[in-house]
Amino acid sequence: MSHASIPATVREARGLTEDLIRISVGVEDVNDLIADLDNALITGPI
Repeated sequence: MSHASIPATVREARGLTEDLIRISVGVEDVNDLIADLDNALITGPI
């Protein structure tokens, strides 16, 4: 969603394809991050 306001042709030219996944992390424990990502990939979209 961070690039939703950029026209599709510009996003494509910049390599921001529709299947791009952006992950922002902080100081969480690496094992918690892995578990959260694993859970998200298993359960799929809401």
